[in-house]
Amino acid sequence: MSAPSPTPDPDATPRVHTLSNGVRVVCDPMPGLQTVALSVVAGRGARYEDEARSGWSHLLEHMVFKGAGGRSARGIVEVIEAEGGHINAATGYERTSFQVRALKHGLDLGSSVIADLVLRPAMDAGDLTREKQVVAQEIAEAADAPDDLVFELAQEAAFAGQPLGRPILGTTASIGRATPETLTDWRAALYAPESLVVSAAGAVDEDELLRFAERDFGHAEGPSLPPPEPAHFEAGVRPVAKKLEQANVVLLLPAVGVLDPDYFTLRLLAEILGGGMASRLFQEAREKRGLAYAIDAYSETYADTGVLGVFAGCAATDAEELARVTAGEIGELTKPVGEAELARAKAQLKGSMFMGREGALARAEQAAGQVLLFGRTLHPDIVAREVDSVTAEDIARLVEWILRERKSAVAVLGPKPALRAAPVFEASLFGMAAIGFSPTY
Repeated sequence: MSAPSPTPDPDATPRVHTLSNGVRVVCDPMPGLQTVALSVVAGRGARYEDEARSGWSHLLEHMVFKGAGGRSARGIVEVIEAEGGHINAATGYERTSFQVRALKHGLDLGSSVIADLVLRPAMDAGDLTREKQVVAQEIAEAADAPDDLVFELAQEAAFAGQPLGRPILGTTASIGRATPETLTDWRAALYAPESLVVSAAGAVDEDELLRFAERDFGHAEGPSLPPPEPAHFEAGVRPVAKKLEQANVVLLLPAVGVLDPDYFTLRLLAEILGGGMASRLFQEAREKRGLAYAIDAYSETYADTGVLGVFAGCAATDAEELARVTAGEIGELTKPVGEAELARAKAQLKGSMFMGREGALARAEQAAGQVLLFGRTLHPDIVAREVDSVTAEDIARLVEWILRERKSAVAVLGPKPALRAAPVFEASLFGMAAIGFSPTY
């Protein structure tokens, strides 16, 4: 994504405030709402872990809900729900988020409870023993779900030997190493004030939010963590034979990160390739050939890198042909797309992004993410201009760059006949004499 331009209407963009300890606060009032969404986001997650601590960020997210600020696990939930609210959390590779949805006067309580979770968890040894068992079951559940496991295998192939290539859940061995003391130290580093953003949207008053943020987060302390090592896309295949009714296939190619000038070019590329029912893959692989019930293209981006991905569920005997068709459609995108197709992709992308902004929690999370990446929030008009500025030539150029890398990461999970899809995809995509090849269906 290119460097943000000046905001056309500064008053319409939420301002970012910074507390004396480095915690940032952003307020996004939405007139007419009777509820408020509060999101406290730490700009650190599983990508900051070494192999020995793999899964600790997610385990920590579980543990803080077992007791914090003098409240029990049940007390934390009951005090929020008694006021009509809901509380949740999520751990990713680059962020950890704590969220409260509440009625319009619930900001005071929500801020206080999240501060307890982030800054004052109990870390009881007995709770930790039990929660390790819970997470171990979560790991086992993911391994038993083909449409979860295939993505995990593809991620491992794409970023082998790196934090991005390890599952966010960790392993039973790595989470088994955590103790209340080591997890307490990890909490202080992961949720350090310099990485925290307190973001509220909906029925919220800015002065009130700043007062609560100063009260609850203004005295937070914690050590700095060095930034994670740059990620490198590694080529690899993970074919796993398993007795299933259908094959699950994930095809990954190297792409750009969210800070790259071609960020929105990548988003539009994924939309055109397989983002909806009018997309090329849906029409060619499903509607015309009947190769798959589900087929989607997507982009997954991190601060410094990303992937262009395709997921399909298909009959095992169709996996090879589906891999060839997918490779052919990607290769065809080295030719500039038509004006109508590009316009439709831009409309779809802007629609999905702006519809998401109509929800208070999504808006609070989006603002926090922008502050972590850019140091400020972005006016929707800026985002729209970035999308509209992408040309057909930009998309073709990005596809050529992706193919020039000559790297792919493929995971196939299903009956043995499907496993040939991995080498077929690579041969079909890179075995051509030139980048601007014709499909070999």
